[in-house]
Amino acid sequence: MSLIHRRLNRFPGLSSVNAFNVQVREAITRNDPAESLLLFREMKRGGYEPNSFTFPFVAKACARLADIGYCEMVHAHVLKSPFWSDVFVGTATVDMFVKCDCLDYAAKVFERMPERDATTWNAMLSGFSQSGHTDKAFSLFREMRLGEISPDSVTVMALIQAASFEKSLKLLKAVHAFGIRLGVDVQVTVANTWISTYAKCSDLDSAKSVFEAIERSDRTVVSWNSMFKAYAVFGEAFVAFGFYRWMLREGFKPDLSTFINLAASCQNPDTLTPGRLIHSQAICLGTDQDIEVINTFISMYSKSGDTYSARLLFDGMPSRTRVSWTVMISGFAEKGDMDEALALFNAMTEAGVKPDLVTLLSLISGCGKFGLLEIGKWIDAQADTYGCKRDNVIVCNALIDMYSKCGSITEARDIFDNMSEKTVVTWTTMIAGYALNGVFLEALELFNKMVDLEFKPNHITFLAVLQACAHSGSLEKGWEYFLTMEEVYSISPGLDHYSCMVDLLGRKGKLEEALELIGNMSAKPDAGIWGALLSACKIHRNVEVAEQAANFLFTLEPEMAAAYVEMANIYAAAGMWDGVARIRSMMKLRNIKKYPGESMIQVNGKNHTFTVGERDHTEHETIYLVLDDLSMFARDEHTLHKDGYAEQSYQLCWV
Repeated sequence: MSLIHRRLNRFPGLSSVNAFNVQVREAITRNDPAESLLLFREMKRGGYEPNSFTFPFVAKACARLADIGYCEMVHAHVLKSPFWSDVFVGTATVDMFVKCDCLDYAAKVFERMPERDATTWNAMLSGFSQSGHTDKAFSLFREMRLGEISPDSVTVMALIQAASFEKSLKLLKAVHAFGIRLGVDVQVTVANTWISTYAKCSDLDSAKSVFEAIERSDRTVVSWNSMFKAYAVFGEAFVAFGFYRWMLREGFKPDLSTFINLAASCQNPDTLTPGRLIHSQAICLGTDQDIEVINTFISMYSKSGDTYSARLLFDGMPSRTRVSWTVMISGFAEKGDMDEALALFNAMTEAGVKPDLVTLLSLISGCGKFGLLEIGKWIDAQADTYGCKRDNVIVCNALIDMYSKCGSITEARDIFDNMSEKTVVTWTTMIAGYALNGVFLEALELFNKMVDLEFKPNHITFLAVLQACAHSGSLEKGWEYFLTMEEVYSISPGLDHYSCMVDLLGRKGKLEEALELIGNMSAKPDAGIWGALLSACKIHRNVEVAEQAANFLFTLEPEMAAAYVEMANIYAAAGMWDGVARIRSMMKLRNIKKYPGESMIQVNGKNHTFTVGERDHTEHETIYLVLDDLSMFARDEHTLHKDGYAEQSYQLCWV
């Protein structure tokens, strides 16, 4: 007896086709779409003809499998049937192609449909929105309105998704206004989507307002989770934790998404304590065994600097996914423990888990951050081996950045030149690499070439160019690019751009002009700007301006030792020992401690750390002999080529 007959015998009171429809629906409910297609094949072989209810079920099974071959097969059967013009069958076919990411096929089916309802339009609209075709989505929406099809909550949610893809707050607010006019803003599903999207568009206040506007009786766990996700975007761990307590008082039970979003908001050392409390709650409620939850907690501990706890979680996992390996490797790489990161990477490959783009990018980033050139070259080769490098712009950009930070600008340029496709990020990364390595002329030459090839520079590009000008002391060029940024490209200077210009003016000894520039800023100057001015005052021994800059720094960052030490050194260089004593008293009163500087280099694959004042390295005699020779050479060069921004500064020895 065939499969279809065996199944039909279970439904003797139904016609054969209807019995099949029930069976295929059950298979989809059990998340077994393959069985649905097997039933469809047996049905056709048995001589039973599908009806208008059959095709939507089969189309849903194809969408679950996301296999274009099956989709084309089912579509061929639809076209041969008398139901090709049925609006429900057509809508299911459009939705099937959309979910298989075949928008061209979906659009063709949509255009040929003799009748379309709101569900059909929404299916096509969702397809364009999900794939980032924002212009097509809103163009289709205008057609929908002209065709007198009434939009509904699904329409609005598709438009919200389009605004989310663009991260356009202006567009999102326009959709929100339309949703209010349509009357769907009171629906909790729509409100939840607005909360998440406002957070993505960097408007936490609007997200809060939408949440607070939801009736207390209408709120769901999803509503609370949407707010936790919003707080995670902004890293507001302590606020999220207070919000979580409010949720518990309201009688809501947290789910997996609750803990994933709460843990995602605890991503730095300051938020480790609330992160531990969230983890303990997850353990108490038995949700800590889910792999996705464990991965999130591993990431939380790693980014908070507690790699020991992260590793305990990782080692205790009964099974691991690629994400598990990657978050653990990333944790060690971010901390600079590349030996452990590489050991895990090797264990990952030995376990048969293939590293992906994120795995390799985390290792490349770690090498660039800590200047580990030899390991970086090995990771470069691994990226090639696993096919993640060839024609992959993201990996190539990361490698350019890594080689630049490791001082190997020639290898960075080789990768740049051999790239078949370049983006604005590629050009910017290479320009920033030249700026970092003090190669001024090449940085500007590359910028001009970029503009000639009609790549539009962004605010980061201009920041790299200004840094190149600052490192070379080219004030005239710095002013030129600073003004071009706003006048030609309509890019308003940010705090980083102003900081570069203050640094540049300071290096040239134009401290009063730097103060004037700070005074004319539209935004409030931050610690970076006042710090740049203070450093310039140290070079030129200008106590008066230094005191102004230091006072602002003491207010903005009262617990940071750098500004106090810098100001004390300026007083010492001027012989103002009462000022030095006053700074010492301030530091003592505010319990501010200066921790010794530390540097690290890698020799023959081994890391060597050096701390100020310590001479316990096995090769310290040879090392300091060479350093003394270099210092003497630098003083000789300074004597011969003394200028306004290279004068020797006096340093205090802090005990």
